[in-house]
Amino acid sequence: MGDLLLDVQDLHVRFAHESGSLHAVRGLDFSLHAGESLAIVGESGSGKSATAMAIMGLHPQSARVEGSIQLHGQQLIGRDDQTLSQLRGKSMAMIFQDPLSAMTPVYTVGEQIVEAICVHEPCSPTVAISRAVKLLDLVGIAEPQRRVHAYPHEFSGGMRQRAMIAMAIANNPDVIIADEPTTALDVTIQAQVLDVLQRACRELHAALILITHDLGVVARVADRAIVMYAGRAVEQAPVDTLFKKPAMPYTLGLLGSLPNAALSANEGASASSALTTTLGTIPGYPPSPLSLPPGCSFAPRCPLADEQCLLEEPPLTPIGKTEQLVACVYRDSIANNTINTRDLFLPELSGAGVNDHNPDNNSSANPVEENSNAGSMLLELSGVKQHYPVYKGTIFTHQTGTVFAVDGIDLQLRQEETLALVGESGCGKSTTALTILDLAPPTHGSIKVFDTNVDSLANNKQKLAIRRKLQIVFQDPMSSLDPRMPVFDLIAEPLGVLNVALHVIERRVQALLSLVGLEAVHAERYPQQLSGGQLQRVCIARALAIEPHLLVLDEPVSALDVSIRAGIINLLQNLKSTLGLSYLFIAHDLALVRHFADRVAVMYLGRIVETGTVDDVYSNPMHPYTRCLLSVVPIPDPVLERGRVRIVPIGDLPSPSDPPAGCRFHTRCPMKAALSEAQQQRCESKTPELISHDCASELSSQANIGTHQYACHFGHETKS
Repeated sequence: MGDLLLDVQDLHVRFAHESGSLHAVRGLDFSLHAGESLAIVGESGSGKSATAMAIMGLHPQSARVEGSIQLHGQQLIGRDDQTLSQLRGKSMAMIFQDPLSAMTPVYTVGEQIVEAICVHEPCSPTVAISRAVKLLDLVGIAEPQRRVHAYPHEFSGGMRQRAMIAMAIANNPDVIIADEPTTALDVTIQAQVLDVLQRACRELHAALILITHDLGVVARVADRAIVMYAGRAVEQAPVDTLFKKPAMPYTLGLLGSLPNAALSANEGASASSALTTTLGTIPGYPPSPLSLPPGCSFAPRCPLADEQCLLEEPPLTPIGKTEQLVACVYRDSIANNTINTRDLFLPELSGAGVNDHNPDNNSSANPVEENSNAGSMLLELSGVKQHYPVYKGTIFTHQTGTVFAVDGIDLQLRQEETLALVGESGCGKSTTALTILDLAPPTHGSIKVFDTNVDSLANNKQKLAIRRKLQIVFQDPMSSLDPRMPVFDLIAEPLGVLNVALHVIERRVQALLSLVGLEAVHAERYPQQLSGGQLQRVCIARALAIEPHLLVLDEPVSALDVSIRAGIINLLQNLKSTLGLSYLFIAHDLALVRHFADRVAVMYLGRIVETGTVDDVYSNPMHPYTRCLLSVVPIPDPVLERGRVRIVPIGDLPSPSDPPAGCRFHTRCPMKAALSEAQQQRCESKTPELISHDCASELSSQANIGTHQYACHFGHETKS
């Protein structure tokens, strides 16, 4: 480590609130040296971002920031905004979570980088724009001379985040704070952004504060980590120690909430182990900063808590002579393995059947009975294409192109099966789901839902009969629910559409609340009064109200904390076995797919490039794109994560309105350079068809459900 850059001692942040003072950060201490990476992790509301904003001096004047924050020995607390403005962007810089809202939409990316340069180092426009081009090139933006004149909305999410990094490092800062810089990004873009961030820190010999809830990212990037809970640090240690020997129950809960990260047998797990385990869950929710419990703030959620934990809040205390600091009365017992913590947060899933929750004995729809024919086909897509014309003009419009959102795919989903649809943003996953849910003929091909071709649905009555068996759970629960309606009405609304009797609706709503793990009191609350996990449970209950057979899950947990995410996944697994449900699971979290799905289909630019059982695809990926995706999935193990060879696709995803000829992945394929010139020409000119991994022959998709297939001319050659 280099010189001491940042020293934070006894930091407190308070906000005025109508119910009293909201204590967001409570006595945080840490130091940061040149070239060091420090991760701050914890659930939403733990005080991570409040800490970062306090360091940058970005809290409103109404906030009370107390303690000491010294940058290069200079005290920052109490300085006026003009003094801090001279340091922001020069000595310290911040990368925000959402680059689109952090950038001004009416100025080009280049103009905003130039502004960041000229505020601290006045120079001519020519010199400043030249530096902006070099910065965009440094962070991996293709064609920086042209892109420097583009607006933020013309950049993809990954490109915007890299442009934000370019803006942050424009003046060679000593400290870079990255607040959830990869949360909303695909795994490939996430890998590119992290590589850029690490390279920038190496080039500048800068220190990094990484705020995240993704422990796989922590394992890869950070040297030390601070785990925060209810506004204070509860564990602090070098990353290797934190992952190998965590000694705070909360840290154990966070690590236990993660899906099995070993993606193949040679990475430390058997082929089927990830599919059979239950994720650990931390019971309850973090306390409100306005009403903290007595003693240890984690005690109400801790399986080890006793009367001793309620007496006083334990201080951060070192374990022996190590650098590991833990705030727990049982820290030494946990560290010495005298307490069995292996299954500390493993939940006991309910085995109750649907009849225990549905008091309407006259209901004709019993999912357990109707869906008992496991293995029957629920969904079949054959050669499905969904194209959208692009028009130009206002009064006299004319078609200027076509968006090939889905361009010829075959999918099958059987009863009581989970099929995962994975790929980068823009590859056609959500369009595929919406095409199925629309129950309208696609541009080309056929869709059969519950053995009924959607072409034959002549009226709304027939469509309604199908829709009763087919429901969706969206990514963002808050935007999925009407904020003006209480939870009872939100769940009851689908039943009202079907003219179900009021007394039946009342019993059914209470049964559904119990089924998804909510209490009866939640029925009277409004969406804004619930947490993110509770909201998603309401969405699931609403989807189950009319007893569907198939649920489409469109990124249902991507916006949730890791511990809450585990609870939702466990709930969905339990509902699948209890009610005989089938899932079409759309996701970009491949570690979660490994744990949750039975089969997986990998999409790229509107086409399926590989499909098969999860075991087959993850243990022996054949398509270069699949190998790229799997190689960049973060693993929450520092030894494994830092020792892996990553294969990152070249550049950004092409536009679906102008897909490449031949193999659509050839423009980004890292394996293409190893092929002969003749082989490369074949990739560029001929579209590969799905072939069987076993016999390398083209297949009829209808007869080979579950067969490992891939669409690559030279899958075996590139793998070797």
